Amino acid sequence: MRSFMRHPSSIPLEVVSDPKSRYASRLRDVGLGGLSYHASEPRRPGETVRLRIPLIADDFEITARVAWCRPDDQGYLMGVAFLLAEDAYRTRMIEQLCHIEQYRLDVLDREGRRLDSQQAALEWIEKFAEDFPAPVAAAQS
Repeated sequence: MRSFMRHPSSIPLEVVSDPKSRYASRLRDVGLGGLSYHASEPRRPGETVRLRIPLIADDFEITARVAWCRPDDQGYLMGVAFLLAEDAYRTRMIEQLCHIEQYRLDVLDREGRRLDSQQAALEWIEKFAEDFPAPVAAAQS
């Protein structure tokens, strides 16, 4: 059973795999147990990386362990597992904020309506919160 939800592809992710390796990526999928993103270089399972989502929260940073790495058309698709349960919860909150921000931008583009963050959150919750997957243990994908 898949417990990852497609993440808005416009959400940037900063990846730090060692002091000399820092690069920008984009979130692909996120779930309770971990997330995936595109990487330009492969990493071995078991290695740790630090991840930041600067667009939403400057101070959001977690450490995760590489669970798998697969070649794809953009380099490598990297799957990482959260090391702490609280990081999974924090990431889930960030994920919802990302969806709300994407909704705000989509409404502006489609309808020309300018919503502030509060208005976008209220509309998104009313329209989509019911379909947002409930937290369950993430399966390896």
